[in-house]
Amino acid sequence: MKRTTSITTRTGDNGTTHLFSGERVSKDCPQAHAYGDLDEVVSLLGVARALSPNADTVARLESLQRRLFVVGAELATSREHLARLRERVDEAMLAELDREREDLEAALPAPGGFILPGGTPAAAHIDLARAVTRRCERKVVGLMEQGVMTNETLLVWLNRLSDYLWLLARAEENGKTVMKDT
Repeated sequence: MKRTTSITTRTGDNGTTHLFSGERVSKDCPQAHAYGDLDEVVSLLGVARALSPNADTVARLESLQRRLFVVGAELATSREHLARLRERVDEAMLAELDREREDLEAALPAPGGFILPGGTPAAAHIDLARAVTRRCERKVVGLMEQGVMTNETLLVWLNRLSDYLWLLARAEENGKTVMKDT
């Protein structure tokens, strides 16, 4: 299969990138850091999906990766151009994540102590994605404090996502959770 275009555009060779909404910004700008962290989460969830033998986990991860593209598009769009987006993080998207989180929580026994990530390879990657989600969340807090972002539901969604990922990692371990010695 012959390519007619190249993935290399050379437009970023000078240390700038463009937002989803078209503006050129420094690759070191706070928005680029936030959506870069989110891209890392999507990739880590892809590794977990590839490693998981559990069809339910695989389906949950793929669905989540698709929703993360909605979050990423919003993070990569300036406030002035948010109306261009077909989808944004909203109360319905938050309610969907909350339902999934509550379902997992109801199905899992509550562990009594600290968890050591690594019960299974897929769960370890989900736990790593959770940690990167927390880093992304901290950057979004900064964007909100600067007035760059205003969608408080997006911030809540990221916070709940890390809880959901913690639960999903425990479900993926399916009894192989490693507890810290007390």
